[in-house]
Order: sequence, then C-alpha cells, then structure tokens
Amino acid sequence: MTPILWMAGTFYLIGLCLLFLYGINSALLAFLYLRHKAAALLRDSALAARFWENGHRVQLPRVTVQLPIYNERYVVERLIDSAARLDYPRHLLEIQVLDDSIDETSSLAAAKVEEHRAAGIDIVHLHRSDRDGFKGGALREGLKRAKGELIAIFDADFVPPPSFISATLPFFHQDDRLCTVQGRWGHINQDYSPLTAAQAIGIDGHFGIEQPARAWSGLFMNFNGTAGIWRKAAIIDAGGWQTDTLTEDLDLSYRAQLAGWRMTFLPHLLCPAEIPAQLSGFRSQQHRWAKGSIQTAKKLLPKIFRSPASAFAKYQAFLHMTHFFVHPLMIMVILATPPLLRWNWLLPGWRHLWAPLTFLSLATLGPSTLYWYSQRELYQNWRQRLRAMPFLMLLGTGIAVNNTKAVFEGLFGRRHDFVRTPKYRIESQADGWVGKGYRLPLPWTVLVEVGLFLYSGYGLFLALERGTYLIVPFIILYTMGMGYVAFLGLWQAFREVPHSYSGFKVGMKSIVGAGPVTSTSSVRSLSQVEACPEPSRRACAELSRSGLALPEDGAASGAVTNPQCETGKAHLKRWRA
Repeated sequence: MTPILWMAGTFYLIGLCLLFLYGINSALLAFLYLRHKAAALLRDSALAARFWENGHRVQLPRVTVQLPIYNERYVVERLIDSAARLDYPRHLLEIQVLDDSIDETSSLAAAKVEEHRAAGIDIVHLHRSDRDGFKGGALREGLKRAKGELIAIFDADFVPPPSFISATLPFFHQDDRLCTVQGRWGHINQDYSPLTAAQAIGIDGHFGIEQPARAWSGLFMNFNGTAGIWRKAAIIDAGGWQTDTLTEDLDLSYRAQLAGWRMTFLPHLLCPAEIPAQLSGFRSQQHRWAKGSIQTAKKLLPKIFRSPASAFAKYQAFLHMTHFFVHPLMIMVILATPPLLRWNWLLPGWRHLWAPLTFLSLATLGPSTLYWYSQRELYQNWRQRLRAMPFLMLLGTGIAVNNTKAVFEGLFGRRHDFVRTPKYRIESQADGWVGKGYRLPLPWTVLVEVGLFLYSGYGLFLALERGTYLIVPFIILYTMGMGYVAFLGLWQAFREVPHSYSGFKVGMKSIVGAGPVTSTSSVRSLSQVEACPEPSRRACAELSRSGLALPEDGAASGAVTNPQCETGKAHLKRWRA
C-alpha cells in the first residue's frame, strides 16, 4: 500500500466521521426544537399578554436604533425610512445612522436624516472618515453617544416592521439579565431566482430551527448582527464591541453569555431582508462569516471550555462556532475519493460500501431534514418552496472551496478586511443588478472549483466503471455542486443582459406579517400600527401552522393577536438568474 493511498484513506475516513458528527447534530437540533416548541411558544405568548395587560403601569425604556452603513446608495433611503416608521414614542426613540461611506451614500443619508429630523424624529447622521474596526468600530463609536437603554441594530438590507421594538419589551422587562432579543430574518426577494430561493431555505433552517432550538434548550446562541436588540449595559459589561474578528456579533454574544447574561430568540418577530442576488455577494458573505467564526472560536473556545456550562452546552458551542469546518472536510472527501476508486481501495473490507454510505447519508440527510422541517414549520406552501432544495444542496457543496479558504485564513491569522455584501434593492422581478455599481471581482477560487468539478467528474467515471453504484449519488452531488458554483459565478461575472430561467416557477402565496405577539390594545397604546411598506408585504412569512404566528382575530389565545400585513393572492413568478 503506497503512502498516497494511506493518506487518501485516512483523509477519507476522518472526513466522513467528522461530517457525520456535524450532520447528525442538525437532526439533533431539529429534535430539540420539536421537544421545546409548544412550551416555549405558550410561555412567550403568556409573558407578552401579561406585560401588555399591565402596560399602563410600565415605564418604557429609551431605545437607540443604530443603522451601520457603508456604500449603500441603493438601499440607504429605504433603511432610514423603515427605521423612522418604528412604532415607538418619539421622545423615547433615537436613530443613529452610522455612516462609513466614501461615495454618494453619505449625501443621500444626510438628506434623508434632515427630512425625518424636520418631522420631529430624533435622528443623527454620524459619518466617520475612516473604517477603523469596520462595522464593529462604527457600532462602538455610536454606542459612546447612544442615549438609549436598549440598542436596536439593523443592517442596510433590512426593513424592520413598525412593531419590532414593542415586541421585545415584555422580555427585557421580565428578565433584567437578558442581554439580547434576536428576531427572525425574512426575505424580500426569495422568489427572484433559484440562487435567492436556495439561500432563503438555508436562512430559514438557521432562524426557523437552529436558533430557537438553542435558545429554548439553554444552549449558547448568538446575535446575528442585525434584526435584534441589545441591552446597553450588557454590551459594556461584556467588554464592548471588539474588532479583532470579522464576526463582532458572534464574539460579543459569547462574551456576554460567559459573563452571565442571557439571550432569547423570538421566531414570530420577523424582519424582512434582501438576499444577495449575485453569487459573488453570497461568496463574500459566506467568506466573512466562515473566517470570523473560526477567529472567534480561536479566541473564545478556551474560555468556554473552562466555564461552568454543562458538557453538552460546551459541545454544542464547539460545533456552533466551528460549523464551517464542514467545508474543508468536504474537500478532503472529494480529493480522497478518486485515488481510492482508482486502486480499488475504497475500504475493501466493506465490500458493499454500507459503512461509508451510512456516514455520507447521515451527514447529508441531517441538514436536509432540518431545512425541510423549517419550511414545513414556517410556510403553508412549503412543498412549493422545497423545489429550491436541490439548488441549496448544490450551493452548499460548491461553496466549499470559498469557505475552506476562509477557514484557513481564520486559523492562521491572515489580516482581515471586511468585504461588504452588495445590495441593489431587488424587491421584484422588474429589479436587477446588471449595470449597477458595487460589483465584486471574480475570485481566483473559481479556477479551483472548475478543477474540482473535473476531478470529481473523473471520480464519478471511476465509480461507474467499477460498479460502486451506492456511492455514485454523493459523487454526483460533489461534481454538480462544484460545477454549479463555478459556472454560475463565471456566467454572472461576464453577463451583460438579463436572462430568465424559463419553465422554473414557484408559487408565492399571500404575504402575511409574522409580527410580535402583543395585544391589539397595547400596540395602540404606543401609537397606531402603520400599514406595512411594500417590501414588508412581499417579504413577511406566511402564517405558520405550528403556532409561530397567531390568527389575527386572537382566537388562539384570547386577546393575544398578531398584526398582519395585507394578504395578497397566490401568484406565480418567473425566476431570473
């Protein structure tokens, strides 16, 4: 047996075993969600109802809304307008536009700030001449001047609903050690293309299942950088915003919990957001998250292991912070498979490949089950939405090269730059990104993806030639995933005119706002709920059969109701690449 074969066999076994651990954990989180869902939703609803019944005796806290932006000329006005529509007493609301822009975004933001200031809103435009610390640095500087006891944060691609702040008040009032309330991300442009639809399912898996499972099970969880509210005292007590990682949100979340603060997640608190319509935007976003997660893991895992948390909580924290390791593990399996097939050494003791097939199946089916379950829980038309699942599987596999690069940069301390994700205000099929600014260059990793597409295709040929048919579906997934990401990236990079996917449509039913669980009278006590803006109507999630959103008439729980956006008719839309 040659050293190369021994190395390939070792890589193959290690990759399969570790992928199994990460994959089966997705199924475990789905189980924890199911186990705690009913009690948690009932508890949250009851807490909100009690709070608003006594709302007239509650002194409302001052809230500062922070809007960190950098070169966002297409969406900055939408962001500021949505923040100005927040349904909260004006004398208790402050809005900070934290602007690091170096283009016309600054003038657009300044004009919009003046417009709302003239209307009586306490809003300021804070422009920095440098990007020291990137987003974390901007938040840190804004915090020094913040008047609020609570700090709400919304990124440029988000459209917070008017009732976002009021939905969180019962939870901060009930628990003075609660540091953060995280809302669920919605989707403004999910049906724009197969790429956006695939990303939406991935986001739903995290926010629909993973986050509530962690929160309800008493595990470490994280603030996702936007669509959430912090207690200012907790930020200061945990050491403030630190900028030594690319994921300042994950870093602060774990430091706050290690300091004894608690976090919670509200699945009914929906905040619509724009999904990257370009593969290059998705690449940069994933690269930033992967690299930052590993940087944070290096920084905080030793403290977590020394903390008094349970062994299970520590194990889950490790898997949470190192989740992007799955991508180097995928690369290991892809690289090892052809040599083992070429020399007929794919675990010869297991003649029919049942053992590697089992590991691969569980590693694949664990996440797939979680994503399927998230769609079933969140949407009435979940079967139609699952038509994008194959694209998610291809995307999740094909992005492995990009994320593996990020993981190694995070591990070995390469200097980090914050590469923003371009936003183009894509809200309907009539919108597009072709010809607009902020285009990202084609990364060199696309050459590696093309190479792995060909290499894995060679492995597929060998598997078919040698009759190892049980492993063929997984090699097909790796081959097609690399090809999909590589060639979609190349096509978008050189694209000059819009192109439509003919024949691939999805049914998009009514848009219903999964808003905060509060009483109707209590919302009116703050101010009359305003009509949802058009992006929110398109992006709000449908009523969940699982109880994540309650009927408007309050039949499910007496006075507890759920403000909803206008319901539209089901419609079919053509998907644009």
